[in-house]
Amino acid sequence: MTPGNLAIPSVSRQIILAKRPEGMPKESDFSMAEAPLPQLGAGQVLVRALYLSVDPYVRGRLTGQNSYVKGIQPGEVITGGVAGQVVESGDPRLAGGDIVEGILGWQEYAVAQAKNLRKVDPAAGPISTALYVLGMPGLTAYFGLLEICRPQAGETVVVSGAAGAVGSLVGQIAKIKRCRAIGVAGSDEKVRYLTGELGFDGAFNYKESSDYYGSLKELCPNGIDVYFDNVGGEITDAAVRLLNTRARIGVCGQISQYNLEEPQIGPRWLGQLIVKQARAEGFLVTQFADRHEDGYRHLATWLRQNRIQYREDIVEGLENAPRAFIGMLEGANIGKRLVKIAG
Repeated sequence: MTPGNLAIPSVSRQIILAKRPEGMPKESDFSMAEAPLPQLGAGQVLVRALYLSVDPYVRGRLTGQNSYVKGIQPGEVITGGVAGQVVESGDPRLAGGDIVEGILGWQEYAVAQAKNLRKVDPAAGPISTALYVLGMPGLTAYFGLLEICRPQAGETVVVSGAAGAVGSLVGQIAKIKRCRAIGVAGSDEKVRYLTGELGFDGAFNYKESSDYYGSLKELCPNGIDVYFDNVGGEITDAAVRLLNTRARIGVCGQISQYNLEEPQIGPRWLGQLIVKQARAEGFLVTQFADRHEDGYRHLATWLRQNRIQYREDIVEGLENAPRAFIGMLEGANIGKRLVKIAG
């Protein structure tokens, strides 16, 4: 079934990996290609991409650095989450016109198994939120903070990368749980966004600070109970020095390290965990797969109640996906960076 009178093309434009990046990716590491649409098989659907998510974890896939995900080979389509519309269905679970979300890649059209897609309720929020508040970043913030870090009312929660897709939600969930939320971000505009629009109790611009420890200590006079780490590096080194007894660290990302050609050598701070009897734990949102629906329900409720605010940074056109991705790695976005493909 095809919705409306939408004409289905015979080919789909794609962004593929031209060559593996060295250091920060360049636009020349990507190229545009066209591929014929495959025939639909039983249980499959054809999806037209509406919005594409560009995410930090993809950086590791470009060079095969992340052991938990398969590397992308030169000539292959770049991995990415997509919110799109079913235009043809070979599975009774989905019909033409349905909105779905899944890992469909940087391309205009994709054929996928219906069972691997999540049907999206457009009434819950704009379609784009399926890739943000009501998608993987939202679940990452929800489970990462509440299950890994387990904040208690009155505690101080520090978030690095706080103006990004995940960090901006972590701070707001911390406030919902009656904690103090402190953010670390990369511009004065981001600091104003955190403290003004999102209700963080404080934040500082690390690019204007020569003393991360001093900046954090001023904002956290009673120490840090929870540190939600999106960036790693020197900011994390400073935060660990301020941990309170039995503090918790949730390691979500290490974006400051992703584009380094040589590993950064920093303070060896594991001894601080002994002294403070603290815990550091890395996590993947997929480990909570059997509870994702519970997370979606809570996030949708908070969104409906206006207890969560969000900002989307939307770049138009599939051809601009590489530029959008690189800008996200450089911290150019506030909130969630998305690429609008169609619609």
